[in-house]
Amino acid sequence: MRTMAEQESLFDGAAEQRAVDGGTHNAPLADRLRPKTLDEVVGQRHLVGPGRPLRVALETGRLHSMILWGPPGVGKTTIARLVAHLVDAQFIVLSAVLSGVKEIRDAVERARAVRANRATVVFVDEVHRFNKAQQDAFLPHVESGLFTFIGATTENPSFEVNSALLSRATVHVLKPLEPDELIELLGRAKALLKGGELTDAARDRLIGYADGDARRLLNAYENLVAMAGDAAVFDEAMLERTLGEMLRRYDKGGEQFYDSISALHKAVRGSDPDASLYWLARMLDGGEDRLYIARRLVRMAIEDIGLADPQAVVQALAAKDTFDFLGSPEGELGLAQTVVYLATAPKSNAAYVAQGQAWRSAKETGSLMPPAHILNAPTKLMKQIGYGKDYAYDHDADEAFSGQGYWPEEMDAQAFYEPSDRGFEARVRERLDYWAARRKELQQSPADED
Repeated sequence: MRTMAEQESLFDGAAEQRAVDGGTHNAPLADRLRPKTLDEVVGQRHLVGPGRPLRVALETGRLHSMILWGPPGVGKTTIARLVAHLVDAQFIVLSAVLSGVKEIRDAVERARAVRANRATVVFVDEVHRFNKAQQDAFLPHVESGLFTFIGATTENPSFEVNSALLSRATVHVLKPLEPDELIELLGRAKALLKGGELTDAARDRLIGYADGDARRLLNAYENLVAMAGDAAVFDEAMLERTLGEMLRRYDKGGEQFYDSISALHKAVRGSDPDASLYWLARMLDGGEDRLYIARRLVRMAIEDIGLADPQAVVQALAAKDTFDFLGSPEGELGLAQTVVYLATAPKSNAAYVAQGQAWRSAKETGSLMPPAHILNAPTKLMKQIGYGKDYAYDHDADEAFSGQGYWPEEMDAQAFYEPSDRGFEARVRERLDYWAARRKELQQSPADED
């Protein structure tokens, strides 16, 4: 393991090499500020802080394959590089966007060439973009210890990384940088670029713009310094001219997308209209397809409200029609109104649960015939063998309720749907209880007469 001084010397040497190759002055600010040691890493103290799991593993020489999972700009590549330098390993970088099986084979050969004298770390950026066959290509070499595998991904590895590869790696979750951590980075950037002072309002706007992404922060600040020239103070107006339209991090179809729709759904289910509106606003601000949101609102109305308020699904469908009719931005008011309606409606998942139970029962008993008395008898033969015999037409019965049974003769009657005592469903429960008592009474009455 390298000492702190050795690490710094190594990185200084790398910096000198970059200067020979073209000059570090032209390198992006994020590259020039890349940490040389674990102590210089901003953020991720839960992983690389003193006594934390990843740091302890490295300090004790227990190098292991890992998946670094987190949003953009939080230090995944930096930590991977530091891991390799800490153990004096050959560091091979592959991009899953640009690399294929050939590049994987080349990495394997490079690892074999130095195996007797030096460890190798193979770092795969955007590993979730590799297909199953490409991910599988790493397995035998990780298993044999030819190299240590480090994958970086912005997507949930549970869904995007093969289970076989995932089982051989430790998943480390990286978090977006906190405002105070971004402020620390800004201080380093200002000292390096000798930029002007940010007003409090401009600094807060820049921190908000970065949205936890260090690279985004540093790129924006570098552009600001370049445009502002020798200005002693950078204010909000200067920042606005540099940044243009403020964009939030929202990866449609990616992890942020799934997190946001999950948060919206659960806030609605939890009857919190304000939080529900917040998550709706986040999705709209991120550019999410409005009709996708409308479809999800219909799903919420059915799954989480159901017959507790039968109007919920009507409101959700009306929101879709409203957006179709008005378009954006006026149509988004219909989505917002429906979110408030759903969040404040009485909740019941009784119909949703009943559906699942009925589906399972149907799969287990799918070949059973209906009882003969409810079978249609369109031919003479069918009547002769008992189809439709003794069927009672409910509309002719007292209270339009015959109390007959409708289950296969080989099955006992089941109870899938258990309505709640909330909203309209409370009235449904009263009706079902009444019919259950009447059915019992009607089915027992012939025996009582005997």
